[in-house]
Amino acid sequence: MVPPKPSRVAVELLCVLWLPWLALANQPPNIVFILADDFGWHDVGYHGSEIRTPNLDKLSSAGVRLENYYTQPLCTPSRNQLLTGRYQIHTGMQHQIIWPCQPYCVPLDETLLPQLLREAGYATHMVGKWHLGMYKKDCLPTRRGFDSYFGYLTGSEDYFSHTRCSPISSLNLTRCALDLREGEEVATKHKGAYSTELFTHRAVSIIAKQNPSQPFFLYVALQAVHSPLQVPEHYVAPYSFIKDPRRRTYAGMVSAMDEAVGNVTLALRDRGLWNNTVVFFSTDNGGQTLEGGSNWPLRGRKWSLWEGGVRAVGFVASPLLERPGTVSRALIHISDWLPTLVGLARGATRGTKPLDGFNVWNTISKGLASPRLELLHNIDPLYVDIAPCPGRNHQLTLAKAVSGDSRSNSGFNVSIHAAIRFSNWKLLTGYPGCDVWFPRPGHNASGSDASHSHSEPLKPIMLFDVDKDPEERNEVSDLFPAEVAFLLSRLNHHQRGAMPITFPDDDPRCDPGPDGAWGPWA
Repeated sequence: MVPPKPSRVAVELLCVLWLPWLALANQPPNIVFILADDFGWHDVGYHGSEIRTPNLDKLSSAGVRLENYYTQPLCTPSRNQLLTGRYQIHTGMQHQIIWPCQPYCVPLDETLLPQLLREAGYATHMVGKWHLGMYKKDCLPTRRGFDSYFGYLTGSEDYFSHTRCSPISSLNLTRCALDLREGEEVATKHKGAYSTELFTHRAVSIIAKQNPSQPFFLYVALQAVHSPLQVPEHYVAPYSFIKDPRRRTYAGMVSAMDEAVGNVTLALRDRGLWNNTVVFFSTDNGGQTLEGGSNWPLRGRKWSLWEGGVRAVGFVASPLLERPGTVSRALIHISDWLPTLVGLARGATRGTKPLDGFNVWNTISKGLASPRLELLHNIDPLYVDIAPCPGRNHQLTLAKAVSGDSRSNSGFNVSIHAAIRFSNWKLLTGYPGCDVWFPRPGHNASGSDASHSHSEPLKPIMLFDVDKDPEERNEVSDLFPAEVAFLLSRLNHHQRGAMPITFPDDDPRCDPGPDGAWGPWA
């Protein structure tokens, strides 16, 4: 018996009911990128921390944990590479961070990630810390590809008053002013609101208002857990067992940040968006041990090229992953996110300057080999570590040692602060920054955790097999001269292609005035 043909009314009804779902099924995924600030390697629960991070642990265990993932050792450079996909030597930003009164920003001829995603049809939103320059309006997030922005423009501030104090060297004074913006306008109505909660509330609100028929990109750059050490007391209460008051407050800040991540992902589920969303989580650099952070058992800290400064906590969570619940040890760098996210969005990177990042989605989702074999950590001829390293004056020691090293005539000036990774090998030259193995929190420096906490005098050229020796305890440059020569040649190659460093003096016109706010002045 031949079944009856469906009526025209029935066909039209089916189209009304199913075509929207078919359209959504073919829609590229929503992308949420959460960037923590100064979050250390040992500060997440799944790395054995005493700090509780149930949301990060659960999300990452159901996703893909990135255990060979790298950022830059400082705020501005990491954010620069995240949004440009290019090494900082190629944007002139290889030295330090952007201070509030410096008249520069990420070069305006660079095409940023949100611009590419907007071209691919995405709504683009940013919440939180910018720190990529704001001396003129063309540098602001809303002029660089974001449809909406709510956050602060400088590098740090008070978590409750949202005030930033900064010296203005040209005026020989320190100025404190509000730093909070709604779009391009100063936001004055949020004093007293804790920034982690304030930014989370805004991110949740953006998710709740999204049109499900248009994909969106939401960049949540949290202030947590950067100094100053501030958090509502109820987050600190569970950590009374931590004796160090800085670490105890820091732990509360981590708990608030973990709760924030949980609230953002819950909002995605409540809105029915989770099944077509990819969530990326990353820190921007290693933990700052001077402010409660820990990178144990890795060497060094924020501001350094040791693993403790650049090896980062990161993971990807999404139902769209083909191999969820796995750990990736493939080499991945923060500059890889631009081509990866644009690829997910089915967009194109045509029009950008040559990228240093790679599309690593198949590496993460399918477990394929990383397309990245080499990683330039940085080359900075002007480097000075502004935070003293306990019992160290290695920069002076190295200055005396360079002239006596027979490899210093390799073509690359080995007194320069630089580091490069190729496969399992990592080469460092010059002074890499504070080289201490800081002990595990709660353990005395004289205990087993602090063995070799003070190293032998540094050498101008150091080589480590970081696959076998991620703690960088066994320097092997004398045993592998061919590898040293190759990596020095690669540093020389990169240095020849580097842009001149942009790091201008403070501009006295940046003074926001007693009743003003930090923002564009030029």
